[in-house]
Formats: sequence, C-alpha cells, structure tokens
Amino acid sequence: MTKQFHDTHLSADALDQIFREARSYNGWLDKPVSDEQIQAIYELMKMGPTSANMQPARIVWVKSDDAKAKLLECVSEGNHDKVKAAPVTAVIGYDIDFHEELPWLFPHTDAKSWFEGDEEGRKEGAFRNSSLQGAYLMIAARSLGLDCGPMSGFDPEKVEKAFFSDAPRHRVNFICSIGYGDKESIFGRSPRPDFDKFNSIA
Repeated sequence: MTKQFHDTHLSADALDQIFREARSYNGWLDKPVSDEQIQAIYELMKMGPTSANMQPARIVWVKSDDAKAKLLECVSEGNHDKVKAAPVTAVIGYDIDFHEELPWLFPHTDAKSWFEGDEEGRKEGAFRNSSLQGAYLMIAARSLGLDCGPMSGFDPEKVEKAFFSDAPRHRVNFICSIGYGDKESIFGRSPRPDFDKFNSIA
C-alpha cells in the first residue's frame, strides 16, 4: 500500500494509469483520437513548469493522411509501422527564439534580456525545457486515458523541413505517437532499478 503523503495524494489506480502500469506502445488499436482530446492534452501539459515560463515547445500534431505520409518519409524503418498505425503523432519541437515571447509569458520582469545575445544558452534551455514539456504531454495523455509511444529514430533535418519550414528557428526534439495501445504489440516490462542503485540522499 502506497504511503499517504498528502491529503490530495492520487489514488493507487491513478498512479497505476500514469506510471506503474503505463507502457510505451509499439502498436495501436483502430480507434481515433479527436481534436478535442488533443486540445485537452495541451491544456494540461502547458501547466507544467518551465524555466521563466519560457514554454519553448512547438508541437505539430500529425493526424491527417497527408501529414502522416510526410512524417513516414522522415522516420526510421523500425518506427514506420508505429507511426502509420497511430491515430496521431506529436512532433515535439522547440523554438530557439522562445525569448521573444517572454514579455507576455513572464511579465513581472525583463526576462527577455536574460537570453538576448546568447543563442547557445537559448538552445540548451529550449531543448531542456521542451523535453520537460514532452514528458508533461505524455503524463497528460495517460491521465486522459490515452497511451503513448515516444520515439527517436527519425531524420531531424527532414522532420524540420517537413513540419517547421515556415519557422526556421524551430528544431525537433522527439516524436510521440498517441492513441489506444494494442497490448499485443508490447513485451514484458524491462527492469526498473531500486532506489539505491542510482540514487543517493546527500
């Protein structure tokens, strides 16, 4: 029984759904994901913290046949069937010039000036924080009853040309298929380390 640390501690069933029983899926049931579900995922994920509320993630939700065909040209052979069968795949990118939006995203101080003239610092910050936002996306999707299949295994230049051609300062981080996972497509869960293996409390 999980110890109750706080009055608003999530139920064991909720924690199972988000973490303990959740899996990364390789195959998908023939069941659609609606635009309303996609928007609901975003409404949750945007509430996750990012440095100075920079919100650098720029996401293309690949859903139409035409968009899916473009993405299939960019992914590795091993990911082709996963993307083809998924009802939607999120291309999670980031904006190197996220700081241009900070006057309204972080209005209580001049945070834009912190990042001006430091493109390498912006790239590092945008990559780190868009990775966080991608993780929030997966947690949000699982919270809403959907499954996820995050992937590398794609040609970044091809993805950026296909989906960010009108935004040359955007870069792709990773992609994540979303839908209703086919349990026949996964194998047994790989080992997870005990706390003491990779942790210490200083």
